Amino acid sequence: MPCSGTQKGSEKRKNGSFAFIIPVYNHASTVASVVEKALNLNLPVIVVDDGSTDAGTDCLHEWDGVDVLHHRKNRGKGAAILTGFDRAVEIADWAITIDADGQHHPADALTLIEAIPENARPLVVGARQGMLDRNVPWTSRFGRKFSNFWIRASGGPAISDTQSGFRIYPLPESRALKTKAGGYQFELEILVKAHWSKIPVIEAPVRVTYAGGALRISHFQPFVDFMRNARTFSRLIAQRLLRRPFTHRC
Repeated sequence: MPCSGTQKGSEKRKNGSFAFIIPVYNHASTVASVVEKALNLNLPVIVVDDGSTDAGTDCLHEWDGVDVLHHRKNRGKGAAILTGFDRAVEIADWAITIDADGQHHPADALTLIEAIPENARPLVVGARQGMLDRNVPWTSRFGRKFSNFWIRASGGPAISDTQSGFRIYPLPESRALKTKAGGYQFELEILVKAHWSKIPVIEAPVRVTYAGGALRISHFQPFVDFMRNARTFSRLIAQRLLRRPFTHRC
């Protein structure tokens, strides 16, 4: 995707102002297209380059309406999102996170925005449709079922797509949640912590397109991330048990 793009300016909607956050790690072939489509919504875009080595975000510094932040070293998706939160809270009431690999359609952010009830401050998750398509990797299908179960066991919300990275987070409430995970596990942990903190977690449908074969960019490591997920869920379940008040029998 060539580096060319403009933005007309930010826009305030019925529930407040919104800004995109796009965490990036070596997505040179897709990130410019995602950013350009996000800009079509007349919202500011914050790109957080999490220590990429492919120079994929270099040209984005020249784009109007795009704020590019950098981590010197790769710190994980969660750390990139939190860096985005720190910048977004200065200009918006809500942060829209979207993956840089092109699987999501930025225009569907309007569906997520419309799902926000008036005078409410929920965390909105984009429930991916079409997950049975032949290009959807088995790891994504299995991972979603695995995470859905353990999120609920950890005292989190009962939703259908806990692994979706297309979300709307209320700011500054989400920044105040005491999350510890820095990688992909951040997106799991924050659902549980939001539910514990009485922040509503709701879903709205979004489209998903997985590129086939070598065109697909993924940094998911099945065994490594499975172990990291298991560690995160073990910690959350332990915290959940400790949070329960002791009862005394007569």
